[in-house]
Amino acid sequence: MRWLSLAAIAAAATFLATDVGAADRIRLAVQRTGTLAWELDIIKAHGLDRKADLEIERLELASTEAGKIALKGGSADLMLSDWLWVARERALGDKLVFYPSSSTLGAVMVPARSTIKGIADLKGRKLAVAGGPLDKSWLLLQALALRSGLDLRRQATLVYGAPPLLTQKALQGEHDATLTFWNFCAELESKGFRRAVAVDDVMRQLGAKGAVAIVGYTFDGGWAARNRSTVDRFLDASRQAKAILASNAAEWQRLAPRIGVSDPQALAIYRQRYSEGIWRRPVAEELADARALYRVLAEIGGTQLVGPARELDDGTFYRPGG
Repeated sequence: MRWLSLAAIAAAATFLATDVGAADRIRLAVQRTGTLAWELDIIKAHGLDRKADLEIERLELASTEAGKIALKGGSADLMLSDWLWVARERALGDKLVFYPSSSTLGAVMVPARSTIKGIADLKGRKLAVAGGPLDKSWLLLQALALRSGLDLRRQATLVYGAPPLLTQKALQGEHDATLTFWNFCAELESKGFRRAVAVDDVMRQLGAKGAVAIVGYTFDGGWAARNRSTVDRFLDASRQAKAILASNAAEWQRLAPRIGVSDPQALAIYRQRYSEGIWRRPVAEELADARALYRVLAEIGGTQLVGPARELDDGTFYRPGG
Protein backbone atom coordinates (compact mmCIF):
# COMPACT_ATOMS: atom_id res chain seq x y z
CA MET A 1 0.00 0.00 0.00
CA ARG A 2 2.87 2.34 0.88
CA TRP A 3 4.40 1.62 -2.58
CA LEU A 4 1.06 2.46 -4.26
CA SER A 5 0.85 5.74 -2.33
CA LEU A 6 4.36 6.73 -3.37
CA ALA A 7 3.57 5.81 -6.97
CA ALA A 8 0.41 7.89 -6.88
CA ILE A 9 2.30 10.87 -5.46
CA ALA A 10 4.98 10.51 -8.14
CA ALA A 11 2.36 10.32 -10.89
CA ALA A 12 0.58 13.39 -9.56
CA ALA A 13 3.85 15.30 -9.37
CA THR A 14 4.64 14.35 -12.96
CA PHE A 15 1.20 15.50 -14.11
CA LEU A 16 1.51 18.80 -12.29
CA ALA A 17 4.98 19.42 -13.70
CA THR A 18 3.74 18.68 -17.19
CA ASP A 19 0.72 20.93 -16.71
CA VAL A 20 2.81 23.79 -15.35
CA GLY A 21 5.15 23.55 -18.32
CA ALA A 22 2.37 23.30 -20.90
CA ALA A 23 2.31 25.92 -23.62
CA ASP A 24 -0.51 28.48 -23.54
CA ARG A 25 -3.16 27.72 -26.14
CA ILE A 26 -4.60 30.27 -28.53
CA ARG A 27 -7.31 29.37 -31.07
CA LEU A 28 -7.26 31.22 -34.38
CA ALA A 29 -9.98 31.43 -37.03
CA VAL A 30 -8.07 31.34 -40.32
CA GLN A 31 -8.91 31.50 -44.01
CA ARG A 32 -6.74 28.90 -45.67
CA THR A 33 -5.42 31.21 -48.41
CA GLY A 34 -5.35 34.41 -46.34
CA THR A 35 -2.34 36.31 -45.05
CA LEU A 36 -2.82 35.04 -41.49
CA ALA A 37 -2.41 31.48 -42.81
CA TRP A 38 0.90 32.50 -44.44
CA GLU A 39 2.16 34.01 -41.19
CA LEU A 40 1.11 30.97 -39.15
CA ASP A 41 3.03 28.77 -41.58
CA ILE A 42 6.14 30.89 -40.97
CA ILE A 43 5.58 30.81 -37.20
CA LYS A 44 5.43 27.01 -37.27
CA ALA A 45 8.31 26.53 -39.73
CA HIS A 46 10.66 28.76 -37.71
CA GLY A 47 9.57 27.50 -34.30
CA LEU A 48 8.34 30.91 -33.20
CA ASP A 49 5.40 29.28 -31.42
CA ARG A 50 7.74 27.08 -29.33
CA LYS A 51 9.96 30.05 -28.52
CA ALA A 52 6.91 31.99 -27.34
CA ASP A 53 5.62 28.98 -25.38
CA LEU A 54 2.40 28.95 -27.40
CA GLU A 55 0.17 26.19 -28.68
CA ILE A 56 -1.53 27.68 -31.74
CA GLU A 57 -4.72 25.90 -32.75
CA ARG A 58 -6.01 26.69 -36.24
CA LEU A 59 -9.68 26.67 -37.17
CA GLU A 60 -9.70 26.85 -40.96
CA LEU A 61 -12.81 28.54 -42.36
CA ALA A 62 -14.02 29.51 -45.79
CA SER A 63 -14.71 33.20 -45.19
CA THR A 64 -14.30 36.16 -42.87
CA GLU A 65 -18.00 35.94 -42.02
CA ALA A 66 -17.51 32.38 -40.78
CA GLY A 67 -14.61 33.65 -38.68
CA LYS A 68 -16.82 36.30 -37.10
CA ILE A 69 -19.36 33.64 -36.15
CA ALA A 70 -16.61 31.47 -34.65
CA LEU A 71 -15.16 34.38 -32.67
CA LYS A 72 -18.49 35.58 -31.29
CA GLY A 73 -19.62 32.00 -30.66
CA GLY A 74 -16.58 31.21 -28.54
CA SER A 75 -14.94 28.57 -30.76
CA ALA A 76 -12.06 30.91 -31.71
CA ASP A 77 -10.05 33.42 -29.69
CA LEU A 78 -8.67 35.58 -32.49
CA MET A 79 -9.12 36.35 -36.18
CA LEU A 80 -8.18 38.93 -38.79
CA SER A 81 -10.83 41.56 -39.44
CA ASP A 82 -11.05 45.36 -39.70
CA TRP A 83 -11.51 48.03 -37.06
CA LEU A 84 -14.71 49.17 -38.69
CA TRP A 85 -16.44 45.90 -37.82
CA VAL A 86 -14.91 45.97 -34.32
CA ALA A 87 -16.18 49.52 -33.80
CA ARG A 88 -19.65 48.55 -34.98
CA GLU A 89 -19.80 45.58 -32.61
CA ARG A 90 -18.63 47.77 -29.72
CA ALA A 91 -21.33 50.31 -30.55
CA LEU A 92 -23.86 47.49 -30.31
CA GLY A 93 -22.61 46.48 -26.85
CA ASP A 94 -19.85 43.95 -27.55
CA LYS A 95 -16.31 44.35 -26.19
CA LEU A 96 -14.17 43.31 -29.11
CA VAL A 97 -10.77 44.97 -29.55
CA PHE A 98 -8.45 45.45 -32.50
CA TYR A 99 -4.69 45.41 -32.97
CA PRO A 100 -3.25 46.61 -36.32
CA SER A 101 -1.64 44.15 -38.72
CA SER A 102 -1.52 45.49 -42.26
CA SER A 103 -2.12 48.67 -44.24
CA THR A 104 -2.05 46.81 -47.57
CA LEU A 105 -5.25 47.76 -49.35
CA GLY A 106 -6.80 47.48 -52.75
CA ALA A 107 -7.04 49.89 -55.65
CA VAL A 108 -8.98 50.81 -58.75
CA MET A 109 -7.26 48.69 -61.40
CA VAL A 110 -7.36 49.49 -65.12
CA PRO A 111 -5.71 48.07 -68.25
CA ALA A 112 -2.26 49.52 -68.99
CA ARG A 113 -3.51 51.57 -71.96
CA SER A 114 -6.63 52.89 -70.23
CA THR A 115 -7.18 56.65 -70.26
CA ILE A 116 -8.39 56.50 -66.64
CA LYS A 117 -5.80 58.27 -64.48
CA GLY A 118 -7.81 59.24 -61.41
CA ILE A 119 -11.22 59.43 -59.77
CA ALA A 120 -12.55 62.13 -62.09
CA ASP A 121 -12.02 59.80 -65.05
CA LEU A 122 -14.47 57.27 -63.61
CA LYS A 123 -17.41 59.49 -64.56
CA GLY A 124 -19.58 57.74 -67.11
CA ARG A 125 -17.47 54.54 -66.91
CA LYS A 126 -18.37 50.99 -65.99
CA LEU A 127 -16.86 50.35 -62.57
CA ALA A 128 -16.79 46.92 -60.94
CA VAL A 129 -16.69 46.89 -57.13
CA ALA A 130 -15.61 43.91 -55.04
CA GLY A 131 -17.20 43.41 -51.65
CA GLY A 132 -20.62 44.95 -52.22
CA PRO A 133 -22.20 48.39 -51.65
CA LEU A 134 -20.91 48.70 -48.06
CA ASP A 135 -17.32 47.73 -48.74
CA LYS A 136 -15.11 50.21 -46.85
CA SER A 137 -12.80 50.93 -49.80
CA TRP A 138 -15.80 51.67 -51.99
CA LEU A 139 -17.30 54.03 -49.40
CA LEU A 140 -13.99 55.88 -49.03
CA LEU A 141 -13.70 56.22 -52.81
CA GLN A 142 -17.24 57.64 -52.96
CA ALA A 143 -16.48 60.08 -50.17
CA LEU A 144 -13.44 61.49 -51.94
CA ALA A 145 -15.30 61.70 -55.25
CA LEU A 146 -18.16 63.62 -53.61
CA ARG A 147 -15.71 66.26 -52.40
CA SER A 148 -15.06 67.15 -56.03
CA GLY A 149 -18.76 67.00 -56.96
CA LEU A 150 -18.75 63.51 -58.47
CA ASP A 151 -21.43 61.08 -57.28
CA LEU A 152 -20.16 57.71 -58.47
CA ARG A 153 -23.39 55.96 -57.53
CA ARG A 154 -25.24 58.10 -60.05
CA GLN A 155 -22.56 59.08 -62.53
CA ALA A 156 -20.93 55.71 -63.13
CA THR A 157 -22.31 52.31 -64.11
CA LEU A 158 -21.71 50.00 -61.15
CA VAL A 159 -21.31 46.24 -61.03
CA TYR A 160 -20.85 44.38 -57.72
CA GLY A 161 -19.40 40.91 -57.46
CA ALA A 162 -17.00 38.47 -55.84
CA PRO A 163 -13.31 39.36 -56.36
CA PRO A 164 -12.34 36.21 -58.34
CA LEU A 165 -15.23 36.73 -60.76
CA LEU A 166 -14.47 40.43 -61.20
CA THR A 167 -10.83 39.58 -61.91
CA GLN A 168 -11.87 37.33 -64.77
CA LYS A 169 -14.30 39.93 -66.09
CA ALA A 170 -11.55 42.57 -65.95
CA LEU A 171 -9.20 40.36 -67.96
CA GLN A 172 -11.97 39.85 -70.50
CA GLY A 173 -12.42 43.61 -70.84
CA GLU A 174 -16.01 43.73 -69.56
CA HIS A 175 -15.37 46.69 -67.23
CA ASP A 176 -13.52 49.96 -67.61
CA ALA A 177 -12.13 49.76 -64.08
CA THR A 178 -12.21 47.38 -61.11
CA LEU A 179 -12.02 48.30 -57.43
CA THR A 180 -10.83 45.14 -55.71
CA PHE A 181 -8.85 43.71 -52.79
CA TRP A 182 -5.06 43.94 -52.68
CA ASN A 183 -4.24 40.33 -53.57
CA PHE A 184 -6.50 40.46 -56.62
CA CYS A 185 -4.88 43.78 -57.52
CA ALA A 186 -1.53 41.98 -57.42
CA GLU A 187 -2.86 39.31 -59.77
CA LEU A 188 -4.12 41.92 -62.23
CA GLU A 189 -0.88 43.86 -61.91
CA SER A 190 1.06 40.75 -62.94
CA LYS A 191 -1.10 40.57 -66.07
CA GLY A 192 -0.38 44.12 -67.22
CA PHE A 193 -2.97 46.16 -65.31
CA ARG A 194 -2.02 49.26 -63.35
CA ARG A 195 -3.33 51.15 -60.32
CA ALA A 196 -5.38 54.18 -61.29
CA VAL A 197 -6.51 55.01 -57.74
CA ALA A 198 -4.90 53.45 -54.67
CA VAL A 199 -7.11 53.23 -51.58
CA ASP A 200 -4.25 54.27 -49.28
CA ASP A 201 -3.94 57.50 -51.29
CA VAL A 202 -7.69 58.01 -50.95
CA MET A 203 -7.42 57.74 -47.16
CA ARG A 204 -4.64 60.30 -47.02
CA GLN A 205 -6.72 62.73 -49.06
CA LEU A 206 -9.58 62.17 -46.61
CA GLY A 207 -7.44 63.20 -43.65
CA ALA A 208 -5.23 60.25 -42.66
CA LYS A 209 -1.66 61.24 -41.77
CA GLY A 210 -0.11 57.94 -42.87
CA ALA A 211 -0.79 54.45 -44.16
CA VAL A 212 -3.74 53.20 -42.11
CA ALA A 213 -3.87 49.57 -40.97
CA ILE A 214 -7.57 48.91 -41.37
CA VAL A 215 -6.96 45.14 -41.14
CA GLY A 216 -5.76 43.63 -37.88
CA TYR A 217 -6.13 41.06 -35.14
CA THR A 218 -9.55 41.01 -33.54
CA PHE A 219 -10.43 39.42 -30.21
CA ASP A 220 -12.58 39.83 -27.12
CA GLY A 221 -11.34 42.46 -24.69
CA GLY A 222 -12.32 40.47 -21.63
CA TRP A 223 -10.50 37.38 -22.88
CA ALA A 224 -7.44 39.52 -23.66
CA ALA A 225 -7.43 40.97 -20.14
CA ARG A 226 -7.40 37.45 -18.69
CA ASN A 227 -4.76 36.21 -21.14
CA ARG A 228 -2.65 39.30 -21.74
CA SER A 229 0.70 37.49 -21.73
CA THR A 230 -0.57 34.92 -24.25
CA VAL A 231 -1.93 37.64 -26.55
CA ASP A 232 1.22 39.73 -26.38
CA ARG A 233 3.49 36.74 -27.08
CA PHE A 234 1.39 35.83 -30.10
CA LEU A 235 1.50 39.39 -31.43
CA ASP A 236 5.28 39.39 -31.03
CA ALA A 237 5.57 36.06 -32.88
CA SER A 238 3.42 37.53 -35.64
CA ARG A 239 5.73 40.55 -35.95
CA GLN A 240 8.70 38.22 -36.29
CA ALA A 241 6.89 36.20 -38.97
CA LYS A 242 6.16 39.36 -40.93
CA ALA A 243 9.83 40.35 -40.80
CA ILE A 244 10.83 36.94 -42.14
CA LEU A 245 8.32 37.20 -44.98
CA ALA A 246 9.52 40.68 -45.88
CA SER A 247 13.19 39.68 -46.01
CA ASN A 248 13.18 36.11 -47.31
CA ALA A 249 12.29 35.44 -50.95
CA ALA A 250 12.78 31.69 -50.47
CA GLU A 251 9.85 31.57 -48.05
CA TRP A 252 7.59 33.00 -50.73
CA GLN A 253 8.63 30.23 -53.09
CA ARG A 254 7.80 27.68 -50.42
CA LEU A 255 4.45 29.31 -49.68
CA ALA A 256 3.49 29.74 -53.35
CA PRO A 257 1.14 26.69 -53.40
CA ARG A 258 -0.66 27.96 -50.29
CA ILE A 259 -0.93 31.47 -51.74
CA GLY A 260 -2.16 29.98 -55.01
CA VAL A 261 0.37 31.74 -57.23
CA SER A 262 2.82 29.93 -59.50
CA ASP A 263 4.05 32.76 -61.73
CA PRO A 264 7.34 34.20 -60.33
CA GLN A 265 6.46 37.74 -61.46
CA ALA A 266 3.09 37.59 -59.73
CA LEU A 267 4.69 36.16 -56.58
CA ALA A 268 7.21 39.03 -56.53
CA ILE A 269 4.34 41.54 -56.70
CA TYR A 270 2.54 39.75 -53.86
CA ARG A 271 5.69 39.96 -51.75
CA GLN A 272 6.19 43.66 -52.57
CA ARG A 273 2.62 44.66 -51.74
CA TYR A 274 2.51 42.55 -48.57
CA SER A 275 5.82 43.98 -47.34
CA GLU A 276 4.77 47.56 -48.06
CA GLY A 277 1.76 47.11 -45.82
CA ILE A 278 3.47 45.70 -42.72
CA TRP A 279 2.27 47.81 -39.81
CA ARG A 280 4.99 49.86 -38.09
CA ARG A 281 3.29 52.97 -36.60
CA PRO A 282 2.44 53.70 -32.96
CA VAL A 283 -1.08 52.67 -31.94
CA ALA A 284 -1.88 56.29 -31.00
CA GLU A 285 -1.27 57.41 -34.61
CA GLU A 286 -3.44 54.59 -35.93
CA LEU A 287 -6.24 55.53 -33.56
CA ALA A 288 -6.13 59.20 -34.62
CA ASP A 289 -6.36 58.31 -38.31
CA ALA A 290 -9.01 55.68 -37.68
CA ARG A 291 -11.10 58.26 -35.84
CA ALA A 292 -10.91 60.68 -38.78
CA LEU A 293 -11.83 58.00 -41.34
CA TYR A 294 -14.60 56.62 -39.14
CA ARG A 295 -16.40 59.96 -39.32
CA VAL A 296 -16.21 59.85 -43.12
CA LEU A 297 -17.50 56.27 -43.25
CA ALA A 298 -20.28 57.04 -40.77
CA GLU A 299 -21.41 59.93 -42.97
CA ILE A 300 -21.48 57.85 -46.16
CA GLY A 301 -22.49 54.42 -44.81
CA GLY A 302 -24.72 55.49 -41.92
CA THR A 303 -25.86 53.21 -39.10
CA GLN A 304 -26.07 50.24 -41.48
CA LEU A 305 -22.27 50.32 -41.70
CA VAL A 306 -21.05 51.66 -38.35
CA GLY A 307 -23.96 51.07 -36.00
CA PRO A 308 -25.38 53.77 -33.68
CA ALA A 309 -22.06 55.39 -32.69
CA ARG A 310 -20.98 58.50 -34.62
CA GLU A 311 -17.49 58.55 -33.13
CA LEU A 312 -14.89 55.80 -32.80
CA ASP A 313 -14.67 54.43 -29.26
CA ASP A 314 -11.24 55.07 -27.69
CA GLY A 315 -11.19 51.49 -26.39
CA THR A 316 -11.35 50.01 -29.89
CA PHE A 317 -7.56 49.52 -30.14
CA TYR A 318 -5.71 47.00 -27.97
CA ARG A 319 -2.44 48.10 -26.37
CA PRO A 320 0.02 45.32 -25.50
CA GLY A 321 1.42 45.27 -21.99
CA GLY A 322 -1.02 47.88 -20.74
